[in-house]
Amino acid sequence: MNYFNYFTEIEEHFQRARQTGTFLLSPLDWALIEVWKDSGVPLEAALKGIDRAFEKWHARKRRARMVNALAYCSQEVLSAAREMSGESEPQSRKAQAAFSPGELAEFFRTNAALVRQAAKSASPAAATVFVQTAESLEKLAGAGDAGELPDLESVEQRLTVLEERMIAAVTHQLDEDAMLAARQEMDRAMAPYRGKMTADQLSLLEKQFLQRKCFETAGLPRLSLFYLK
Repeated sequence: MNYFNYFTEIEEHFQRARQTGTFLLSPLDWALIEVWKDSGVPLEAALKGIDRAFEKWHARKRRARMVNALAYCSQEVLSAAREMSGESEPQSRKAQAAFSPGELAEFFRTNAALVRQAAKSASPAAATVFVQTAESLEKLAGAGDAGELPDLESVEQRLTVLEERMIAAVTHQLDEDAMLAARQEMDRAMAPYRGKMTADQLSLLEKQFLQRKCFETAGLPRLSLFYLK
């Protein structure tokens, strides 16, 4: 299994468990998946937790509404992750992701072009950061073409640093009204689930949700290899 398909695997598994065909995840759902990924929740635990949540839902005698959010599965996913915490790290996590150097180079090159495009409408300070990010991505693309990329863990660490710099730049250029609108949208989306998550989980989810909104507002791509499908 290609562990860097974390997002896609969870999305497709949730759709299958829901048994209603294609179902588009919400920004909150995607932020939650990112929280699980950043918290080290194994992919196997996420899939197992989704299955358990739907098994319990189907076992109910009365089902008032359909499951319309991945957050419904959150408690079972975290429970499965705790059960696995004493086990050895899943083999899928240890294995190198099944990406060819060419696929990686194309991913970096495509994202570099998107970041350069976003720089055209950014503030001068943000544009400088975006252009520097694009240049770093182009260097990675060149290394991929030459078959000289370092190990994927090191690549992912560098991509994380680049994303964090862009997030800081985007946040600085957004005005008060834009940030307020994003927070209000987040509060509406999270309202049904606040009683089902711990304070730490909610804090991480809020952070990821706002970060995703910043990227969307600025027209920026996500750089992590977890987004390479």
